[in-house]
Amino acid sequence: MLGCMDRDRSSRIDPGRPVYVYVQVADDIAEQIKAGTLAPGAMLPAERDLAEIYGVAYLTARRAVRELRDRGLVVTLPARGTFVAEQPADGDQA
Repeated sequence: MLGCMDRDRSSRIDPGRPVYVYVQVADDIAEQIKAGTLAPGAMLPAERDLAEIYGVAYLTARRAVRELRDRGLVVTLPARGTFVAEQPADGDQA
């Protein structure tokens, strides 16, 4: 499932940058969440599809999803998929 993500986002990834590739992928997805392109509740593509979309290895895409989970931006439900998490309103952070 590609959802509302572009089919080819590999041009956004630059292996020559001094930033891990998985962080670049996670940052790009985080920007889409922040911009509202990926709304709360939206399902992310499967990790293998993300790897194809970004032109990276499967394990790199998997690590990017883990990074997004660590940031609290997505939640993964076993056997269901990974979804954009509800984001707290600006004043609701504890």
